[in-house]
Order: sequence, then structure tokens, then C-alpha cells
Amino acid sequence: MPMEVPALTARWIAGPPGGASPAVVTGVFDVLHVGHLRFLSSIRDRGLPLVVGVEDDRRVSAWKGPDRPVNPDEERAELLAALRCVDGVFIVSGPPEVNGWDAYADLLRPVDPAALAITAGDPHTDAKRRGAEALGADFWELPLTRGRSTSATLNRLSPSL
Repeated sequence: MPMEVPALTARWIAGPPGGASPAVVTGVFDVLHVGHLRFLSSIRDRGLPLVVGVEDDRRVSAWKGPDRPVNPDEERAELLAALRCVDGVFIVSGPPEVNGWDAYADLLRPVDPAALAITAGDPHTDAKRRGAEALGADFWELPLTRGRSTSATLNRLSPSL
């Protein structure tokens, strides 16, 4: 008898925006920095509403270790919702082991995304590309701002803490 894995769920903090199908990005966004801002702004500059999915605390801890996230999911979502370039924000919840492209496609299908965006070098590029194809969405791979990542920021801060 096949075992059914619980689905991912979205809890909206801001939005969803009405009208045009949005560009969507999902991620941790733990310690907001200029690399995040440049990435999100460059997506929004392409002319579509921008919706951001923030991974919940349980998922982030399972993936990145017990010291992460630094900031709780509600606060990460609140900060993102306050950015001019962001039109909607939701928190992604579900078992940490549920992280395949098919689960994200099911989660995003009601949003009807026109595009899915990632930063160059994303370790899940192929899976996210398959998710975009399954949704009939464009796939945008945008450049990373070198030296500006949450890990780099935390590494610079750790000696002073």
C-alpha cells in the first residue's frame, strides 16, 4: 500500500496580488542583505508582480542546522513584504523531506506563476527548471551578487559575537 506524503502548504502574509500572473521565488531569506535586494529587484524589473515564498523555521533548521534560521519565519516574511519590489509573501510549511519539484509545482499551481526565478548556482536548478516546465512558467536564472550571501554575512559576524 503506497504511503502518502503530506503536501506543502502556503500561509499568506501579504497578498496574493490580483491581476497578472506573478514571478515566484522561494527561499530562506534568513538575514536580509543587499544580494537579496538586488536579486528580488531584478526579478520585479522584468515587469511581473513578484511573489516570495519563505521556508518555515522547521524546514530551515532541518536543512541548515540547529542554529538556523537566525530570524523566525514570520519576521523574515514581514521584512520581505515591506520591500517595494515584493507584491506578495507566503510561508512554505511541510515536512523538511518534502522538497521535490513536484511538491513545489503543486504548491504554486494555484498562484499560476508566469515565471520561476533562481540565482545562478542554485543547487536545485534542474529540479526548479522541471517545476517551471510542469507549471508552464518561464524559468529565469539571475546572477548572484558575489560575496553577498547569508552564509558570508554570518561568517563575517561570528568573530564579533
